[in-house]
Amino acid sequence: MPSKSKQPAGKLISFEGSEGSGKSTQIARLAAHLQQAGREVVATREPGGTEIGEQIRNIIVHNSKGDEMCPETELLLFTAARAQVVREVIVPALTRGAVVLSDRFLDSSTVYQGIARNLAAGPVSEINRFAVGPVMPDLTIVIDVPTEVSLQRVRQRASDLPDRMERENITFYKKVREGYLLLAQQWPDRVVVLDGTQTPDEIDRQVWAIVQKRLG
Repeated sequence: MPSKSKQPAGKLISFEGSEGSGKSTQIARLAAHLQQAGREVVATREPGGTEIGEQIRNIIVHNSKGDEMCPETELLLFTAARAQVVREVIVPALTRGAVVLSDRFLDSSTVYQGIARNLAAGPVSEINRFAVGPVMPDLTIVIDVPTEVSLQRVRQRASDLPDRMERENITFYKKVREGYLLLAQQWPDRVVVLDGTQTPDEIDRQVWAIVQKRLG
């Protein structure tokens, strides 16, 4: 009897970076490359990716009282949405052998709530771990742009009123950028930093080369 072809291993690739870094563009391009290579691709985002997660997202970024939200509440809301998308979307997709592309994952909480909001690293890490269980990205791509560039891009793309996260000041975004660069130093086997001031085509080529090299 002919042998059955082995099911490819599922992979989780997360994209991180400040607002306006170009994550969404590169996720769409990588999805196209992977699909052309015959892989099932599941794209998701944080917060969101599920009906429950999208409702939580609305609370975080659009609620009229959002500016009164304390950092601890923000952290718990983000991780609640993450817990849902991990169990409802990501784990089933990985089990099928799909490649999951996540627009943000647990590193966002480490950086945004832990470093930029000044929450203690220990509790943030424990809450993150509780939310995701054993699920960790196989590869994390950080698209790095200078803080001034990030804020300029946010202003240029805003067709509606900026959301709560986009209204943050330059000091906050400097902390976010520094946090991502620190993560890359701490987790060099998982986290890759790319220069987000390059053209989308240049970044696309680098992303695809990294994915092929690191994940096969």
